[in-house]
Amino acid sequence: MTTLPRDYGERVYAGWLGKCIGVRLGAPVENWTAKEIADNLGEVTDFLPLSSGIIFKPDDDTAMPMVLIRALDDFGVNLTAAQIGETMLNYLADQRGTIWWGGYGVSTEHTAYLNLANGMTAPRSGAMAQNGKMIAEQIGGQIFSDVWGLVAPNDPDLAADYAARASSVATDGEGIWGGRFIAALVSCAFNESDPARLIERALAQIPRESEYARVVHAMVDFYRAHPGDWRAGYQFLAQNFGYDKYPGVVPIISNAGIVALALLYGDGNFSRVVQIATNAGWDTDCNAGNVGAVMGVAVGLDGIDQHWRQAMNDVLVGASVIGTRNLMNIPACTDLLVRLGKKIANVESSSSPRYHFDYRGSTQGFIGQAQLGEIFLRPATNSALQIHLRGLKKKGEARVFVKTYYRPNELSANYYGASFSPLIYPGQTLTARLSIPADAPAGLSASLFVWDEHARVSHQEPGAMLKPGEWQTIGFTLPSMNNALLSQVGIVFRNTGEAWSGNLLLDSLDWGGAPNFTCDFSREHNQYGAISGWTFLRGYWRKEDNTFHGSGAGVSEAYTGDVMWRDYSFAVDLVPIIGNQHYLLVRVQGTRRSYAIGLAPENRIALYKNEGGYRQVAEASLAWKHGRKYSLQVNVRGNNIIASIDGREILRWTDSANAYLHGQIGIATVAGHTRIERVTVVGRES
Repeated sequence: MTTLPRDYGERVYAGWLGKCIGVRLGAPVENWTAKEIADNLGEVTDFLPLSSGIIFKPDDDTAMPMVLIRALDDFGVNLTAAQIGETMLNYLADQRGTIWWGGYGVSTEHTAYLNLANGMTAPRSGAMAQNGKMIAEQIGGQIFSDVWGLVAPNDPDLAADYAARASSVATDGEGIWGGRFIAALVSCAFNESDPARLIERALAQIPRESEYARVVHAMVDFYRAHPGDWRAGYQFLAQNFGYDKYPGVVPIISNAGIVALALLYGDGNFSRVVQIATNAGWDTDCNAGNVGAVMGVAVGLDGIDQHWRQAMNDVLVGASVIGTRNLMNIPACTDLLVRLGKKIANVESSSSPRYHFDYRGSTQGFIGQAQLGEIFLRPATNSALQIHLRGLKKKGEARVFVKTYYRPNELSANYYGASFSPLIYPGQTLTARLSIPADAPAGLSASLFVWDEHARVSHQEPGAMLKPGEWQTIGFTLPSMNNALLSQVGIVFRNTGEAWSGNLLLDSLDWGGAPNFTCDFSREHNQYGAISGWTFLRGYWRKEDNTFHGSGAGVSEAYTGDVMWRDYSFAVDLVPIIGNQHYLLVRVQGTRRSYAIGLAPENRIALYKNEGGYRQVAEASLAWKHGRKYSLQVNVRGNNIIASIDGREILRWTDSANAYLHGQIGIATVAGHTRIERVTVVGRES
């Protein structure tokens, strides 16, 4: 059984932070050669700058691991390759988002996805016998495998076994060895910081006669003979194991050599390791991300220079089909990984507020703004974010907030196809815990607020006067709203006394409870291939004539809301335009777990359970017609589902076998065209 180190949470945070730093550093020069980097940029030693207000794009190196690791939640710790393949299908939109969709027989993951989508199971979906040697031995097995080491600390056997199962979904042969090697490196880094020793221990997880082991041994031998010049090491690698020696777009062996090169020549210095991995070229974000994860765990937070962390601000964007999971940030990812690591180790875990500061130096993506004064946010110490106000004058205001939705123009790029659903909805309840020092003057108040992106207005509770020297909890239950899109959540500090400078502490910010809102789509925008606030599996989703339209050749679905919503009523005004299947979706937990209920062929209303494919479980007669508007409502309460049409209950069913007890809402149309004119969601506390 895996034994967790005393500082497990902080080391996981350092490892995932290191991964994200490496990916961001290497991404702008991805697929450049070392010569191209040197000729155009000299040496990359820091992040290439982003424009003001722009956040770093989603990237497959971080987005895909956050999908695959969910298999531990969905299927338990005794995972099979087939279950990880099912996880991939469940959380990826159909050939958009998360990974590189380069074509069947070109992109390893695209090939595997289409194999899975057409009924093939893993590991055959990634087998060399199925896809050929070139596809099987691209880099994918390596780049997504750090997370298995993070959830299996000090247990390289288990970490490597998990990685092998995950890698086999899309790769084979050397691709499997790459997954095992990277996961073992990360796992061993919890109690070993010497790079040469780490490499030696990780090599024990792969066959010595493999090409992967051969390139790593060759780099170790060259380093021992020529320890002072990484560029000489790169020249040796390029001449003997370069891209010209292996088929495919991104062969794993050449990049494995870069991983070994950077670890060895970086001499245990985090910054130098990720810089070498970037300047050596080829798949720079993948390689710098891998070594960043290894070194982050090995050196811990104290070994990661603060300037990297300041630029990151803990922000991370994903690209799965679950829109609320695409704004997780780095500490939230850490919370997930730590919880899963504890699950594997059979250690009980406790829940944390959505935004907390238990990881040293974390910022959780918070931003500060001030009027009639200045505000500075300082990294967390003693489990609280430091908010420094300078010269906040009488009637001055300062705000600290986090983003809960992103517009397309706020991302540096989006070729991995991220889309978002807001993290918070009307009707939910906000809480925050904060304090001001004992010597602060009276007259400072704090109010929770949300920003409605559509109406361009702030909703703010009256606030409470802060009591110097005391911790206080403030709360705000959001009213029901129409056509809102809440894109910021935070706290407004208002000074009613004399000008003041000093520090406030924010311990936590959280929200929960039932949503309560309506939407007639008049304020939504066509965005991310659908409309603002909605993600989709496939089909053509858009706003037309101030209503929401979906059409497609097959099963087309769109989703919004939080995957953790439990009991609620979901009502729509729906018009079937063409086709014989028009459905509401409830308790959506991905593309392959949900319930669908609505207008079905042969004058019926039908209810289906999606368990990797839709199966009808109940029906009732309904003589419905194309072009007519129907007010369709579904209530989900525990394992009971109740459907009404135009205010009349028409169907009731109880799921007595593995019921879905939480999930998003959605719309589906099958080989047709559906118009949605209004949506209402009213949640009920469970």
